[in-house]
Amino acid sequence: MLDAVVRCRTAALGGHVTVCRECGATSAPSYNSCRDRHCPKCPAVAQAKWIAGRLERVLPTHYFHVVFTVPAELRALVLANPTQSYDLLFRCATATLLELGRDPKRLGGELGVTAVLHTWTQKLDFHPHLHCIVTGGALTDADRWVGTRPRFLFPVQVMGKLFRGKMLDALVRAVRDGKLRVHDENRFGALVGRLYRKNWNVYSKRPFGGADQVIAYLGQYTHRVAISNGRLLTMDDRGVRFRTKTGEPVTLSGVDFLGRWLRHILPKGFTKIRHYGLMSASHATSRLEVARVLLAATPKPIVAASSTAEAEADTDRPVRTATWRDVILRLTGIDVTACPHCGSRALERRPLPRAFPDARAPPKAA
Repeated sequence: MLDAVVRCRTAALGGHVTVCRECGATSAPSYNSCRDRHCPKCPAVAQAKWIAGRLERVLPTHYFHVVFTVPAELRALVLANPTQSYDLLFRCATATLLELGRDPKRLGGELGVTAVLHTWTQKLDFHPHLHCIVTGGALTDADRWVGTRPRFLFPVQVMGKLFRGKMLDALVRAVRDGKLRVHDENRFGALVGRLYRKNWNVYSKRPFGGADQVIAYLGQYTHRVAISNGRLLTMDDRGVRFRTKTGEPVTLSGVDFLGRWLRHILPKGFTKIRHYGLMSASHATSRLEVARVLLAATPKPIVAASSTAEAEADTDRPVRTATWRDVILRLTGIDVTACPHCGSRALERRPLPRAFPDARAPPKAA
């Protein structure tokens, strides 16, 4: 994976130049992408397609943003057992929300939840937590929509206690069944006891106003990687210098920087975005549609045309199944099939040789 990111958009992976057969203009070299999901340069097209697909499932209601955080005492265990621990985090956090939603004393129905795993802080420290986008209401078994109050989902103390109980019980069962590795089961048992007496951090952020805000938020969070190129400031003999979201500069040695960054590489094939309740695939054409009708949903276009060239493109094709050229056109208004000098579409792609004969082809996304 690290090798793929290093080679991304360099001559090592090969590329092409574009020559216009009308005016003879030749473009600058364009090098191939690595297509790895952890690469800070590659997720844009995949992100656009994913968001377009989710637009079909967004309900016209207010939404809440709830964050479930793994306590610091468990981070070493998570690092040693990433796949199993992340799965348990998804399962226990979302089960907390769905159970409270089904409680007849609260909403008495099925919530819609989209959960996104993040593992980092702004300084690249290991900090596994789950961002959950939750519908501001639930669909009952009697096909009735029960909405929440505009600024209140559930008490954070109740969510914290329920999440704590579910997570610790799941961890104990996993260790007992040999699915989680621990160095000392007695010390682990003592740790569990201490964690039962600790308040767990569940944070309910300010609610979203509606579907448009949810889509904008998802666009920022779903395919985000630990650090973007825009946050990198300098790299020299003193180390790597980057800024946090608040602008604070951080300097790490090259080894420390890579070490922190590599902690956030997810296990191969691991799904970091998952959907539950009304948002799950099993409800996409059934219960979700009932909720949409009850909420009097009005279909909205995925993306409006922003230029004449865009209007002439294949705008009838959904973004989630469109080619990367169509996606770039819809996102930026730039038609990469037209010559930027004369506007002609008589473009010819001419491949460039790879810089190194043994360079591997771009790998599939992890």
